[in-house]
Formats: sequence, structure tokens, C-alpha cells
Amino acid sequence: MANRRNRRIEPSFGEPARDASVAGFSLREEDRVVPAGRKPRSRKADRAEKPRRSAKARSARGGRGRRRGLFGLFMRMVYWCFVLAIWAGIAAAGMVVYYGAKMPAATTWSIPDRAPNIKIVSVDGRLIANRGMSGGEAVHLSEMSAYIPKAVIAIEDRRFYSHFGIDPLGLGRAMVTNLMHGRLSQGGSTLTQQLAKNLFLKPDRTLERKVQEVLLALWLEHKHTKDEILAMYLNRVYFGSGAYGVEAASRRYFGKSARDVTLSEAALLAGLLKAPSRLSPARDPKAAEARSQLVLAAMQDEGLVSSREMTHAMSAPAARVPSYWTGSENYVADTIMEELPDLIGEVEGDIIVDTTIDLDLQKLAERSIRRLIDENGRKLDVSQGALVSIDNSGAVRAMVGGYDYSTSQFDRASGAKRQPGSAFKPFVYAAALEAGRTPDSVRNDAPIQIGKWKPVNYGGKYYGKVTLSTALAKSLNSVAAQLAMEVGPQAIIEIANRMGVQSDLQKNVSIALGTSEVTPLELTAAYVPFANGGYRPQVHFVKRVTNAKGKVLYEFTGGSAPRVLKPEIVGMMNSMMAGAVEVGTARKAAFAWPAAGKTGTSQNSRDAWFVGYTANLTTGVWFGNDDARPMKNVTGGALPAQAWHEFMVAAHEGVPVARLPGGWQRAPVAPAIPEIAIGEPAETVSAPAPVSVRPAEPVQRAAPVPPAAVARPSVPVAGGGNGGGNAHPAMPSDRAPTASIRRPVPPGEVGAPMKKGTTSILDILTGG
Repeated sequence: MANRRNRRIEPSFGEPARDASVAGFSLREEDRVVPAGRKPRSRKADRAEKPRRSAKARSARGGRGRRRGLFGLFMRMVYWCFVLAIWAGIAAAGMVVYYGAKMPAATTWSIPDRAPNIKIVSVDGRLIANRGMSGGEAVHLSEMSAYIPKAVIAIEDRRFYSHFGIDPLGLGRAMVTNLMHGRLSQGGSTLTQQLAKNLFLKPDRTLERKVQEVLLALWLEHKHTKDEILAMYLNRVYFGSGAYGVEAASRRYFGKSARDVTLSEAALLAGLLKAPSRLSPARDPKAAEARSQLVLAAMQDEGLVSSREMTHAMSAPAARVPSYWTGSENYVADTIMEELPDLIGEVEGDIIVDTTIDLDLQKLAERSIRRLIDENGRKLDVSQGALVSIDNSGAVRAMVGGYDYSTSQFDRASGAKRQPGSAFKPFVYAAALEAGRTPDSVRNDAPIQIGKWKPVNYGGKYYGKVTLSTALAKSLNSVAAQLAMEVGPQAIIEIANRMGVQSDLQKNVSIALGTSEVTPLELTAAYVPFANGGYRPQVHFVKRVTNAKGKVLYEFTGGSAPRVLKPEIVGMMNSMMAGAVEVGTARKAAFAWPAAGKTGTSQNSRDAWFVGYTANLTTGVWFGNDDARPMKNVTGGALPAQAWHEFMVAAHEGVPVARLPGGWQRAPVAPAIPEIAIGEPAETVSAPAPVSVRPAEPVQRAAPVPPAAVARPSVPVAGGGNGGGNAHPAMPSDRAPTASIRRPVPPGEVGAPMKKGTTSILDILTGG
């Protein structure tokens, strides 16, 4: 055992084992480090080969590393983008929660009421104007032109019917476009988002508002159908030039309802939504038209219009009306808007106001005023005019407040106080008649002096002894001043107020020549008792007010009107003032109907008036300048009488001729009267100098007369009208003079004794 333990065993290669006990430890050829037949390499050779092998390996490993590095970088970017997206989502969710928590609970959200629209219509139902914040009534989607929603969708929100209130594709496209252009050139808001902003939010550009806009858009889509959302949007969005809603815009730009809009007009309206004020055709027609062409192209791309429709729209571009606000009916609309709170209180919903205005007469009056100013304005230095026409029931049939509403919205008919001149004399003569004078009473037309005041006739011509009829027809200042001395200023003021003049009147003798200022509306209204037999009706513009459901909120019922003149006084006054039309200062006003009236010219022709009437209508006309600049010899018998004639001839066309109420027959008046109206030279009137136009106090309304037929023209009052049955013989339509019933004639002396009242000269001069 010891020998075996001490014997050394050497390994052998390829030889049989000499001992079975070590058979498992044999090696084969292939197990050699150096294969058989190859010489062992020296250490030096190995050291030389090693760098070459290392460089090759490093090169192979470097290529694989670079490939693995790019891919790894991309994967790392994807990873971090994913991480950032998660954090961005968390941040966005946090902002939504934060800003959403600041809003009221969604259960309390509701669509705010649309601003009420006041639709004002004429006596025959035609539209006069829309008033209110919207400026137009709401139109259902099925009622408006089908081109309008198509055009709006094509240019503003092409996927409106497919998105859920927010359009991710549209938002992404807008972001890319804005980045490429380097500025904000496109918006990503949907129509629903725009509606949410208009309904609920302020126009602030903040993150909070944008988040709230998105939440509200989602709520709108949940609560309402697409058609409901689109209809709300079209009826509330701003289209420029003060027009909110498609109906207001259609009437503003095209003078028609949204129901009748053509394809080219719809494209123009849709194009305004990008920049309503800048693209408004009222401001920049070329820009508006260029934008509308883009809308048409978008509609064609979306297949919303046919090639034939496109060709026709391109060949017939939209044509806007010259000016939406130019019509004189807007003066009427403004007056009605001032009265509505007193009639129905606060306007809480859409209403319809039925007026007494005859739109045909309104347009006729407007054309007459404009034509006369256009033809004579530069030559006679006149720039403004006004006309008011009232029927016997007090219904205003037409009212023109100026030459052009679009350039001046100040209403000269109801708001401008001006000196009426001799147009005020009928109240002086009516006071004299009530004091016992008659049309045949005689006064001496001669120079007189009252204190320091010397009233002088126009042209300095005097006629000696004349009847009151002749004096009124010739508008003699001397006789009017004498009558004012006799009856006193207080009596004149009392009868003027009783008949409808509500302005403050100066208590002095010069009131006889119309030195106290009045408005055309109140002066015309004060003449109505002469036309209807002595009653003062309530002057009114509104017949009825109803809401959208037809419920009557207000209706003019008329009622009783107070008698302000006795029938015999009415008859005498009508007889005298008919002379002014037939042979006096208002001969240019005469036409086939029996008519009466009075001209008036204030100092230096600053104001020219004619107020006249038939048994059917009372109409007053004024011409002048807003700054009270004198005109060039314009008198009441010139432009005002001409305008009155044109208007009244048309208003009475086809209506049976009727005589004026009252039974007095006057003596014939000599027709030898100058063609020009008798006025008051400035040096003869010691009244305050005229002032520029200023607003007047609201005219107070009297109790109404039983309403006559409102439709033009009304049936005239017969047999003395409401004059208590004081019948009088019929007067021929050609107004031939008839035999007069002679009355006792007082002596023709200045200052005949009064038959009632005791007023001293001192009281009159001092206004006592």
C-alpha cells in the first residue's frame, strides 16, 4: 500500500491506461490546448497578436453598441414622454377639478334668457323696427334660410355634428397651423364652446375661462341636441354693426328677414363671425366680400352646395342696403321705446308693439322732407325738417324727426323746442273769441307801441281797419298784439295749455307772436281740437302690446276726451283759418279738400312752420337748422306749406271729401295778399333770442277721445263732429265763398274794451 501511495502517476495522451483505476483521468487529442501538428506559440507572438484581436473585437462590439444606443435613446424618450404625459394628465385633471370647483353646481346650470326683442309694427302689421339688445326676433332653425347654418358650419366647425362639444382634431390642426405661422391664425373652439362662452363667461383670455368653457360645452352637448345648440348660437352671436342674432344681421345688412337670405348673403353673414366689427360690410364691403368667397369655397369642399348653386352665388354677390338706420320710422321706434316702461313696465320677454303709424304715409312724409331739403338746402341754407300727422282720435299716423336718422338720431318732432312764430296766433284769436270777439270784429291795423315794444308787420305794411278774419289770414302782427293786450297773456296761455301745449309759455304780450318755444308734436296736437269739433284726444303711438304667445299686455282703449272748445268757437276759428289756406299766407297748401291752418316764421327766418288740418288729419311741418342759424327768407308759406300739400294730397287720395266742423260763415277776404308769408322781423320782437335745439320735456297726454278708425285715412267727423250736434250747411268742395251772416261790428279802434275780465296795462306789461 505504501508503494502504491508513493508511486507517481504521469498522465499520458492517446495510450491505453496502464491501470484501470486511473482510466477516468485520460485526455484525448482534441482536449489539448494546442492541437496536434501545430507548434506552440511563444509568449512574444501571443503578445503581438493580442492587440489585433482586441481592436477587432472592440470594433464589432462598438457597432453593436451604437445600434443598441440609438434604440435605447428612442426608448428612453418614449418612456419619458409617457411619464410626462401621465403627469400632464394629472395636472390637467387637477386644474379641471380646481376650476370646476369654483363654478356653481352643474344641477343649477341653465340657459340664460335671451335678451328680449321688441318688434314694432305698423298699423297694417309691417315691420317698423326691432329694438332691444338683440335687435331681432329669434328664428327657429327650420324657419331661417337653410344656407345660413350650412355656411356657418362649413367655415366655423366642419365636424359640428360628429364631435362631443370639443374637437381634438380641429384643436390639433389649429395648433399646428399657429406654430407654422408663428402667430395665432386659427382657433380650435367649436360652435358649442363659442356658445358656452357667449352664454356664461366673460371674454377674458385666461386658463380658468378656457377650462370652464370646456366644461360648459360638455354640459351643453349633454343637455341639448345639436340643432338646439346651433339655433341658440345663430340667434345670439354678434354679427357686427350692433346686430346680435341672424335675424337682426339679415335686416341690418340686406333689409330682409333671415328667412329670405340667399346663398351669397348667407356666406357673407357666416364670414363675419371671424371678426364682426372689422369685416362688417357697413365698414369694409371689400373685406366682407372676400371673406364670403372663402366661405363659399369651404361649402363646396364639404359638399354642402352644388356646382350650380356655387356658380350662381359667385355671379350674384350679396348686395347690402345703403343704410339700415336711415329710415325716419326709427324716430317713431325711439319714441315708443321711451313710452313702453310706462305702458307695461319692465320688458321680460319678446313682445310685439302694434302702432298707429301708417308706413306708407311715413315714407311719403320722409321723401317730401328730404326732397325739399335736397333741392333747396344749399340755396336757402336749410338743413333739417320735421313732420307730424295726427288723426282726430289722437293717433299719430306719421312722424319724421329729421332729414336722416343715420346721421342724427335726435328727434326734432318730439324733442326740439323752437319758436312757432305766427303759428301760435290761433290761440290768441281763440282767446279773443272766447272773450266775446267774432271773426267780423274790426281792429285798426296800424303801428302801435306797448311800453318799449313796437310790433311791426312784415314789410312794414299796414291795412287800416280790418276784420279779425282778414288779420289772421294776413298774419298781421299789430292786430295780434292788440288782442293780446285785450285778453291778457294769461288767457292765451290757459287756452293753449287746455288744447295741448305743455311747454312753459312766457307770460308777456309778445306771446302773441309766438316767442315761447314748443315742439312740433305738441303744437300739432294742439290744433287737433279745431279739426275734430273741440275735443282734446290723447295723443298716442301704441295701439296694443302683446307677448310672443299673444297675450295682451296693453291696449289703448280711448275713453272720453275733454271738450276744450265750444262748437261755436270751433266754427269761427275754422272759418278764419280756412282763409289763410284759400287766400292768405298758406295758399301753396291748398288742395281739393276743405282745409285750414296757419303759417309761422320766427325771427330772421330761423324757424318756418305750417300747421294745417282737414276734417280727417292734422299735420304740422317745420323747417330750420339745429343751431338756430337763420335761413334765407324761408317762411311758413314756402317749404312747410309745400311739404304739407304733398303729404295731405296723398293721405286723402280716394277718401270722400268732408267739411270742417263748425257753422260760422265768414265774409269774403280780399285775395290781395303777398305771396310770401307775413312774419316777424327781428327788430320788432322783444323776446329772448332763439337758442339751439334742445331736448323738450315729455309731452303730457290728455284723456282720449273715442277712437276713430285708425286705418288710413279715417272717416271725418260730420255735423260738427263731437260738437254737440251744432249742424252747419255743407260747404262746396271747391270752397267758393258763401254769403256771410253779418254780426254787429265794433268800432275799428285800437284796444277795444274787453267784454270780460279786468286786466290793467301794467299787469300785462309786467306779466301780472
